[in-house]
Amino acid sequence: MTLNPSTNRHRYPSPAPSPPNEIDFTLSAVNPIAVLASSRAVLDGKLTAATIVISQATGKITSIFHSVLHASDFPPGISYIDHSPHILLPGLVDAHVHLNEPGRTEWEGFWTGTRAAAFGGVTTVIDMPLNAIPPTTTVAGLREKVQAAQGKCWVDVGFYGGIVPGNPTELRPLVQEGVRGFKGFLIDSGVPEFPAVSSIDIALAMAALADEPTTLMFHAETIPPISDSVGDDVQRSLPPLAPIGPLDEYATFLASRPSSFETYAIAQILSLAHIAPNLPLHIVHLSAIEAIPLLREAIANGINITAETCFHYLSLAAESVRNGDTRHKCCPPIRSKSNQDGLWEELMQDDGCIKTVVSDHSPCTPNLKLLPSHITNASTNVVAGQEESKGDFFSAWGGVSSVGLGLSILWTEGQSRGISIEDVVKWCCKKTAKQVGLENEKGDLAVGFDGDVAVFDDQGVFEVGEEAMLFRNKCSPYQGMRLQGVVKETWVRGQRVWDREGSGFGKGGPIGKLLLERRR
Repeated sequence: MTLNPSTNRHRYPSPAPSPPNEIDFTLSAVNPIAVLASSRAVLDGKLTAATIVISQATGKITSIFHSVLHASDFPPGISYIDHSPHILLPGLVDAHVHLNEPGRTEWEGFWTGTRAAAFGGVTTVIDMPLNAIPPTTTVAGLREKVQAAQGKCWVDVGFYGGIVPGNPTELRPLVQEGVRGFKGFLIDSGVPEFPAVSSIDIALAMAALADEPTTLMFHAETIPPISDSVGDDVQRSLPPLAPIGPLDEYATFLASRPSSFETYAIAQILSLAHIAPNLPLHIVHLSAIEAIPLLREAIANGINITAETCFHYLSLAAESVRNGDTRHKCCPPIRSKSNQDGLWEELMQDDGCIKTVVSDHSPCTPNLKLLPSHITNASTNVVAGQEESKGDFFSAWGGVSSVGLGLSILWTEGQSRGISIEDVVKWCCKKTAKQVGLENEKGDLAVGFDGDVAVFDDQGVFEVGEEAMLFRNKCSPYQGMRLQGVVKETWVRGQRVWDREGSGFGKGGPIGKLLLERRR
């Protein structure tokens, strides 16, 4: 809830012509507070003036006033900042990030990935069950990842579990250990330790999780059983489908992963939903608009399913990808401009099936992208024998690096589409928090919630250079782009972790906590 000055039950009067009384001052010494104010803040989905009081002892928001109070309304020495005219936003919850530690820390890690998140106003990330080694498919694997994360997180971090063939008995114990949901692939994941699941595996996972407080998520691509030309014998194909065209042309790669990969996979998932009718299902990184009618019909028929899309699908288009620029390679692929328009249209519908927008930050070392020399920042660290593969979309690692850039990407693209800052909060804060069971503590600025705040300059602009890419490897399709919207400060549970115009990350060290309480 929020408190208007006229009904405020907090110990501070609002507004006050003089500092609060002596008792208030004494209490503040015991329970230090931070006060953030602005003429613009998003509270309960609405833009309004606000003063937000956060206990630095508990990290929780204790009071909210729908006006800008002055520093003189609080005891001397209180941490008070009026950020007007910048916007106070709830810290973003990025519900799809690959941090890759342990096992592939040369790709990313908790320290670098969470610093990059904080740079962009993200105060909570949920780590995917791959590409770390071991993957988070067992309790032992989760505990190893938790151990690796200790003392390295600049923002709060939660974890997903994975579903793979043969691990259904691990799923309920992983729920007890605090994972926020589960993810499985219907197609080759790209790493051998995280194999794809069959319909039988999915059915077993659904049965195991049917009554658990969790979400079952899918990378929804699979190869339809019939190829595009059939004779007397039904032809089947293993991934990838044989490319038709030069391997360094994006159109060749796009044609090899058509929208039917997504629609067929989603149809397969929907056909099994009856096994666990109360279990929330979720499609990660939806790319193909052809899947939208399938999902809408399923929802209308009572199936509990939602979808997310990603910053890159909403801002990058196939027609603009240069030959060999494998920084754009991801799966499902970035599709046409008209497809992008369709994703935006569905996202902006109140009753749409796409509820959230996430990064799917999936980095690697630059040499694995096989970038040719004509692409900006192309790596020279190429393994012997790979020279002839430079620019090959089929051999390059698939994944887009963007954690910490998403708010600015979405705001920039959204300017021509009429979005509001309230829309951004809905897609990237409130509903992502709900997706992972954190809707009672994160994703909103409200009394009792964590004091996670992003101070956002909606008019500021910056160019994406190395200083803006705080993730480990500076290899992203956004490099060199000019984006609108700058995060000036990021606060995690009442502590400032990022100050763009001041001390940066300061000297205090990482304060992020690991979110391991069992979902309710």
